[in-house]
Amino acid sequence: MRNPVDGLGRPLLIERDDLLAALDRAADRQVTVVTAPAGSGKTSLLRAWADRQRGRSRLAMVQVQRDQHDAQLFWLALFKAVRELSGTPSNSSVDPAAASPDFSGTAIVDRILAELAEQGAHGDRVVVAIDDVHQLTSPNTTAHLTRLLTSLPPGAHVILATRRDLPLRLHRLRLAGELAELRATDLRFTERETGELLVASAVTLSDANAFVVSLDPERTWFRYHHLFADLLRLELHRKLPDAVGVLHRRAADWFTAQGRIVEAVRHRQADGDWSGAAALLGDHSFGMMLDGQEETVQGLLQAFPQHAAESAYPELCVARAMIDLVHNRIEDAAAHLTITDACLGSVPADRRLRLRAAISSLQLSLARHRAEHAEFMRHAEALASPPGGASQEEIALGSELRVVALFNLGTAEAWYLGHPDGERYLREGAELAREIGRPFLEVACLAQLGFATKLSSFASARRHCEEAIALAEEHGWGTAAILGPALVTLACTMVWAGESNDAELVLRRADVVLERANEAGIRTLFHLVKGMLRAGRGRLSEAHEEFATALALQSQFTDPHALAGYVTGWTLATRARLGSTVEARADIEALDGPLADSAELRNARATICLAEDDPAGALTALEPVIDGSARAVHVATIVEAQLLCALAYHELGDRGRVIEAVEQALALAEPERLILPFVMTGAGGLLETFPRRESAHAALLTDILDVVHGSSAERAIAPLPPVQELSPTELRVLRYLPTNLSRLEIAGELSVSVNTVATHVRNIYAKLQVSGRSSAVQRARELRLLANGPTP
Repeated sequence: MRNPVDGLGRPLLIERDDLLAALDRAADRQVTVVTAPAGSGKTSLLRAWADRQRGRSRLAMVQVQRDQHDAQLFWLALFKAVRELSGTPSNSSVDPAAASPDFSGTAIVDRILAELAEQGAHGDRVVVAIDDVHQLTSPNTTAHLTRLLTSLPPGAHVILATRRDLPLRLHRLRLAGELAELRATDLRFTERETGELLVASAVTLSDANAFVVSLDPERTWFRYHHLFADLLRLELHRKLPDAVGVLHRRAADWFTAQGRIVEAVRHRQADGDWSGAAALLGDHSFGMMLDGQEETVQGLLQAFPQHAAESAYPELCVARAMIDLVHNRIEDAAAHLTITDACLGSVPADRRLRLRAAISSLQLSLARHRAEHAEFMRHAEALASPPGGASQEEIALGSELRVVALFNLGTAEAWYLGHPDGERYLREGAELAREIGRPFLEVACLAQLGFATKLSSFASARRHCEEAIALAEEHGWGTAAILGPALVTLACTMVWAGESNDAELVLRRADVVLERANEAGIRTLFHLVKGMLRAGRGRLSEAHEEFATALALQSQFTDPHALAGYVTGWTLATRARLGSTVEARADIEALDGPLADSAELRNARATICLAEDDPAGALTALEPVIDGSARAVHVATIVEAQLLCALAYHELGDRGRVIEAVEQALALAEPERLILPFVMTGAGGLLETFPRRESAHAALLTDILDVVHGSSAERAIAPLPPVQELSPTELRVLRYLPTNLSRLEIAGELSVSVNTVATHVRNIYAKLQVSGRSSAVQRARELRLLANGPTP
């Protein structure tokens, strides 16, 4: 194949057939790494080789951007390039086009491998070429890239181009003969090529591929070679310093017109146009937050000067209030909203609509967090009405605000207000979010919908939770805080069904996710479910500790919530089972109001009576639960009551009533497969002598006895999954965690920014599968990553 020639028949590029042939041979293996200094011709080689591959194989090319600190942008670009090879449009519903506050590189690597495997299954040869890999500076990227390269399916080949050796663990590929390497010596010109270059240099050449680099395989987008770009910038500042600002403004305008808001804001900031940058960020921060780009918004906010007066930039106050709410800084969010509301009149009319929309959504969320129900309902009713604006922008804004309102309204009603409409609001919110292309909001609604449907149907709750988790993982949001309710609710349904080992694994994942979720409701449920799990395994002291933690969190609510009966009742019942009947009796007698007479608290009273050897008193306490006059939150409460009755009748020697109560409990438990009540109440001994052949629920009875036997033998807890290896930088940060140094002080010791330290700490927690500093230190010492003595 000949290279293109100019009008005189002379080559525009030096032919390098030998080198291209070497790259052809290397492509027969799984991975090829091209390592050579800047200017060695790596990019030109890849482009020339790609041109020769057209029609031979499917080829995806990705150029790593300079100083690529944000790993998720690289992985999303790589996923998009691979997925488009199959003909799937980039706006596909499963295309992870949005960024995420808690990005999961593991999930994206899994999706890329699945795409490659699917295309290879059709017999297609797929090649992925990644240029300038040395620009990837995120600490986790090399680990994820190693996993991608060592897990490639048949028919897939990856070429990496880099200036320096990468810390990739590819020794197994090298030993298996599946790794090919080309270095600077291989890229050097031969004598013939050098002669052709000298001849070609004596004439005028087109600058095609000399100072620009193609950004796409179709060669329709280009950028200057970064070395040449640096030279041009230096010359610009030296010769035309007054033009720098003009060019930044032109770039900002162009990026704005193209819808690339992040780049536009950065150019405004580089120009020192803080007012314009604030206005642009304010116009779009609401939509960015709805797409899960909290980390990007926070990074843009940090670039503004500290001396910037918040009253002069009300748009920034809105963005900061959004960040505050994500991190549960309620009073800070309220203060920022107060400033914005006071300055709204000074904002130009053409930007006031979107700013007012952001304020409305934040006021609604703030009222929900504060449990200000009257204020909450006022905002929710205003925003939840269908959009009817005159302009397309107003209609779009109305739809977004309506999803936000439905999410907040459904969440509040499911958790606090006790209304059955929470499920309907959340389902409607999820459907509308899907229609308007807001997958982050769809995940949020589905995750809360799982909790909202738990009390009516565990099967529905599990289905919604699994749907939320799958959608989040498709978009790289596997560790996002919005997934917390789905993970905890899924674990809850598993515990009820006796699936304790699976529930344990889900709770470990939830523990990492909830590190950034400080909302009392979800953390209350988390500790309640952990207590249920421990109680189901017969570890009552640990169960009581978890229930007591949930009870302490419950005290933050101004009104009773959906879990109040279980939290209070099981805390007191477990205390009585541990022998502290006097304290349990005193605490339950001190209760008043509707909670004190609920079915869940009557079960607790009965448990206390049984612990005091008063079976008659237990039956008296349970009578309103059995006849239905005491309202139960869920049928599981009635199952528990029947089993407590059976225990009381057993103490009274009434064998017939024991069998009758157990059979009633089995009948109520079978539709939802409720196994936990039989274990928690200690009714296993009764079931051992139960006439199985006479029961209409023999299969369920067998399953329950299997779980009871497992609990009695105290099955070993599933071992922790293998810990992902920490990077050298993460190990350096880990050494400081046993000290009393703050993150800011650690940053000073390591000469890095505090944000960099925060990122490393989050990665350490995720890899060690822990939720805090002390547990990270303990886990690291178990793994011998830290000495047992003091560390610097």
